[in-house]
Amino acid sequence: MQHDFAVTGHWYAPFNDDAMRDWAVMLRKLLRAPHVSLGLVFMTPHYFEQAEQILELLRVHAQIPLLIGCSSTSLIFGANEMEDKRGIVLALYSLPGAKLRAVHFTQEQVEEASSAAYWHMETGLTPELVNSWLVFADPFHLDAETWLRTWNEAYAPKPILGGLASGDMTAQTTQVYLDGDVFDEGGVALAVGGDVELRSVISQGCTPIGETWTVTKAESNFIHEIGNRAAYQVLAETFEALPKAEQQKARGNLFIGLVVDEYLEDFHRGDFLVRNILGGDPASGSLAVGAFPRLGQTVQFQRRDATAATQDLNALLERLKEQTGTHQIYGACLCCCNGRGERLFGQPSHDASLIQEKLGPLQLTGFFCNGEIGPIGDKNFLHGYTASLALFTKKS
Repeated sequence: MQHDFAVTGHWYAPFNDDAMRDWAVMLRKLLRAPHVSLGLVFMTPHYFEQAEQILELLRVHAQIPLLIGCSSTSLIFGANEMEDKRGIVLALYSLPGAKLRAVHFTQEQVEEASSAAYWHMETGLTPELVNSWLVFADPFHLDAETWLRTWNEAYAPKPILGGLASGDMTAQTTQVYLDGDVFDEGGVALAVGGDVELRSVISQGCTPIGETWTVTKAESNFIHEIGNRAAYQVLAETFEALPKAEQQKARGNLFIGLVVDEYLEDFHRGDFLVRNILGGDPASGSLAVGAFPRLGQTVQFQRRDATAATQDLNALLERLKEQTGTHQIYGACLCCCNGRGERLFGQPSHDASLIQEKLGPLQLTGFFCNGEIGPIGDKNFLHGYTASLALFTKKS
């Protein structure tokens, strides 16, 4: 069946030059558009030794002018999540009016970046030329938190989506791909401009519990008081107010959500940055959290489990569907945490199939990550246990 704007394919056999060439030609024929704008490729470590040869085959025979991607131990194709299985997934996109440019960046550049102007100079792109970014990076040799902070300074509030590659965990090696080049460090960033942008769903796998509160005393990553009361006591009372069945689910699965944009009139799912509760001290009443909360910031406690993660993704997809309406979606890329999938949900292909159910049929590709990148409010963050969905859409 031919497709107008995107087509995806899954290769699961051992490397074979002739067969892979024929596969690439076949995929190109399935795309009805006269030109390919972009290719996304993700492959498991089984193909590391042949990666350069594979990229060249795909570029030439699928007629891809710009190809990016990375390695992963688990891949996403259509409505399927293929966990811990050998394979390659390739997506071809025809994006009318898009202006695309991709760059490779390194840890050395991250360490040199002292101002927003640094990245403008290194990429050759100023914010007005970019609608969105799609980024894949190596988690072992790149300080992703520092990189993202400096990239935010250079380009926020433009959304940045993507994920950190996975690969050979024993040797701590991954690969990132740009055209015919294979890099074992750094990252590749795709600037999406012109008449195309990325819309996002960032599902952090939590459901809010209790009320929203205001931080009234905080220092570093410690919250001492919430609503002028001991933070630990507020958490304890929130937990005790849950029904017994909910308390059982919440044990060991409690988190805190911090509102990023305080100017919103109401706070909903997707407005909170979810972070770990690292510990609590009943004597002092303080909570240690995996963030740096601000005085006056709105917070709400969160519960994470399979049911909460399903509710969260379902609600966010419904909201996006309402917002998007008849807006043209060209294709999608899903970056999903290694901690999700069958490990969390007890069933295969949970996230991919739910996305297809709510937004499909979509030409969807992607991979399982060591960290997910996506916006909350007008800033971009590195997440965990998250599904980061990037939709290529016509710019609104």
